[in-house]
Amino acid sequence: MRIHPGQLGFDVDGVVADTAEAFIRLARDDYSIIVHPEEITDFMVEDCLPIPVKTINEIFARLLNDPLEADLRPTAGAMAVLKKLAQEAPLTLITARPNPAPISAWLERHLGRKAFQTTRLVATGDHDGKAAHIRALGLNFFIDDRHLTCNQLASEKDITPIVYSQPWNRGRHLLSSVENWADIRKLCLQ
Repeated sequence: MRIHPGQLGFDVDGVVADTAEAFIRLARDDYSIIVHPEEITDFMVEDCLPIPVKTINEIFARLLNDPLEADLRPTAGAMAVLKKLAQEAPLTLITARPNPAPISAWLERHLGRKAFQTTRLVATGDHDGKAAHIRALGLNFFIDDRHLTCNQLASEKDITPIVYSQPWNRGRHLLSSVENWADIRKLCLQ
């Protein structure tokens, strides 16, 4: 089955943006804390890492408020696939980030002006509030790394969630998943 790009939406952090890599790098470089990717076994990193909550909040605040300054990087392969998808339909990204401006600037930098101009970005400020936006934007498929969001979407009529596989969601769901952006390319651009 091919998914038309106009029917597919994406979460940002953990799917389009490699937030885990940035978190690990900032923890190491600015706090001398070593974290290995396989140690992040829970979406709520404070539940799986022995790092003070204050430090975790500081790192995530930097990633939320100024992803360009924090050198947040795209997930491997994301921008190439998104640019191809943007040639077929406007991109739709729905994020739990509360403020769209910082991630909008980040997306424009990494996608380029042409692909970004038609991109629809919705900042919900809530992990659990995505279904209404997905429906309002006419999407039928949504890729997210948070398994709880995907499980919630699975109960919605006419929305098919796809889990973007990450260490914090493996073995925690029975939903369709993708391992990387090559898998997403195959779903949409066969």
